[in-house]
Amino acid sequence: MSPPLARIEDLGDCLVVVNDNIARRNALTPDLYDALGTALARAGEEARIASVILWGAGGFICSGGDLTQLARRRELPRAARLERIEALHDLVRAIAACPKPVIAAVEGGAAGAGASLAFACDLIVAAETAQISAAYVRAGLVPDGGLTASLSALLPRALVSEMLLLGAPVPARRLHDLGAINALTPEGGAREAAMTLAGRIAAGPSGAQGAIKGLLATARSQGLAAQLDRERDAMADAVAGDEAGEGIGAFLEKRRPDFARLRCAR
Repeated sequence: MSPPLARIEDLGDCLVVVNDNIARRNALTPDLYDALGTALARAGEEARIASVILWGAGGFICSGGDLTQLARRRELPRAARLERIEALHDLVRAIAACPKPVIAAVEGGAAGAGASLAFACDLIVAAETAQISAAYVRAGLVPDGGLTASLSALLPRALVSEMLLLGAPVPARRLHDLGAINALTPEGGAREAAMTLAGRIAAGPSGAQGAIKGLLATARSQGLAAQLDRERDAMADAVAGDEAGEGIGAFLEKRRPDFARLRCAR
């Protein structure tokens, strides 16, 4: 039996999903869908897990859909084609629904649906030499995986049009300068930088982090009145919780809060 093309590394308070389809430049595979979906579900169920990292072995996070497979998909009935796309969209929904932060560690670059998955994540770290490409148009295709939504929320319209209409690769540094990537690292350092972020997340209050992630998910789509109501309800719940008790107590007592203890006790 061939080894899986994706795997989960359990590091205690963090799960690292390793895309390991190196022969195909880490193109999407059912193994990646299974591994990432499983990791996201486990993060939602297991209190000890504070975050999930998506990373690619071999120096590239994900090159998107395998065009050889897409060529075969052309012959499928439309219902079957829709089903295959929904598998990717289910992953994007799972990233959004996961109550723990999801970090993309972009080494080399991300292309097509790989870019969709990266920008669906809550935080992105990238090697300064990485390139982001959404060159669907060059194959006569259109973006999927929520890429039009995520790029439009993060970047100026002119740059989004350049990326999608021309299929032009964009250096990670340019995206970092525009605020779409959280941190740049030297080449080869994306995973280590993601682990550093994961450590900072693990030291924080996971319940509050999950509530903040939920609020951010609706901040652009809801009107101010509805968002104020959601913030009111979330704050009222948070202030009475154990994490606020620890955080406020630590501030008043001039000590460092121990949120990890609360998470591990659940």
